[in-house]
Amino acid sequence: MTMPTADLSPTQLTEQELVERWRAEELERAGFGPSDARAIAARNDIDLHVAIELLLKGCSPELAKQILL
Repeated sequence: MTMPTADLSPTQLTEQELVERWRAEELERAGFGPSDARAIAARNDIDLHVAIELLLKGCSPELAKQILL
């Protein structure tokens, strides 16, 4: 039986999963919704700072998501 990622303790997560979780948290804090934050966080080709900067410069989260994905 496998556990959902949310039920795993940090010691059971891979380094990649920990990084993605942190990136998603930062993206949510910046203004992205949870599902969009997870989708963007999972993409290693998207620079976290660029994603957040779009919002800081006035881009809506929806438009930023379209630009990034």
